[in-house]
Amino acid sequence: MIDILSIVAPVFGLIALGYVFGRMGWLSPTAEQGVSEFAFRLAIPCLLFKTIVTADFADLSVAGVWLSFYGAVGVTYTASVLGTRYLLKRPAVDGAPIAMSSLFGNAVMLGIPVSLTTFGPPAAAPLALILSVHAPSLWLLTTLHARLADRVSDAGAAEIAKTLVRDLGGNPIILGILLGGLWRLTGLPLPEVGLKVLSLLAQAGVPAALVALGLSLVRFEIKGQVPTLAMILMLKLLLLPLVAIVLATFVFQLDPVSAGVVAIVAAAPTGANAYIFATKNGRAVNSASGAVALGTVVSALTVSLLLVFIKP
Repeated sequence: MIDILSIVAPVFGLIALGYVFGRMGWLSPTAEQGVSEFAFRLAIPCLLFKTIVTADFADLSVAGVWLSFYGAVGVTYTASVLGTRYLLKRPAVDGAPIAMSSLFGNAVMLGIPVSLTTFGPPAAAPLALILSVHAPSLWLLTTLHARLADRVSDAGAAEIAKTLVRDLGGNPIILGILLGGLWRLTGLPLPEVGLKVLSLLAQAGVPAALVALGLSLVRFEIKGQVPTLAMILMLKLLLLPLVAIVLATFVFQLDPVSAGVVAIVAAAPTGANAYIFATKNGRAVNSASGAVALGTVVSALTVSLLLVFIKP
C-alpha cells in the first residue's frame, strides 16, 4: 500500500496544489493559461514525439492494446446510450455529450503521469498507441452520433469531416504523435543535443500538466442532474476500466505493463474535452462540468484501488 501511495500522492498532490493556488488567487488566470499552453503545446507533444521515436514496439501487441482499450470504449458507449434513453429518460440529442463524458478521459493530464510513475519508460509504447487515435476516434464517433440524433441538422458527411479536421488538425498532441511517427519511418537517430532538449521538456511536461489540471478545476463546478452525473461517473470510473482489464488480461492476454497502461488510461476521469463537446452541442453541459470536477476528486480513490490490482 505504501508503494501505491508513493505513486498516487505526488500525482494528485500536484493537482491539489494547482487547485489551491488557483482558488486562492496565488496564480492568476493568465498564469493558468501560460502553464496549460506550455504543457500541452510544447512539453507533452515533445514527450510524445520522443516516445514514438525511441520506444521499443517490437514486443508490443498493437492489435491487443487497441482492441482492449477501444473494445471497452465500445461496451461503455453502448451502455451510455442505453442508459441515457431507458434509465435517465433523456432525449436522444443528449446521448452524444453524455457518452463523451462517459468515455473521454483525461488521458494526457492524468493517464500519462500515473502510467509513467507506475511502470516507468516501458509504459511509453502502449501509451503512445492508445493516444495516437484517442481524440480523433472519440470526437468522430460522438460528432456523428450528435448529428444523427439532431434530425434538424443539415450537416452532411463532408461538413462533419471538415469540422473534425479543423478541430483536431491543429491539436499539438496529435501533431507530436504524427511527427514522431514520420521521424521514426525515416530510420534516422535523433541528434544527441535534440534528444537532451526533448528529454528536458518531457520531464517538465508531466508536473506542468498536473498543476494545469488543478488550476483548470477552479473553473468547473459540481452541478447537473444527480442521476445523470452518477451514471457518467459509474461508467467512466468503474465500467470502462473494468471491461478494459478483463479484455487486456483474459481475452488478449497482454503483458502486465501493457495491460496496466490500458487500465490506467481507461480509469482516467472525464477530461475537459467532454465539457467542450457538450458546450459546442449545447446539451448536458452541467453534467459534463460536474463529471470533470467530481470525477477528478473521486478518481484519487478509484485509481489507487486500481493500482493495488495491476501493479506488478
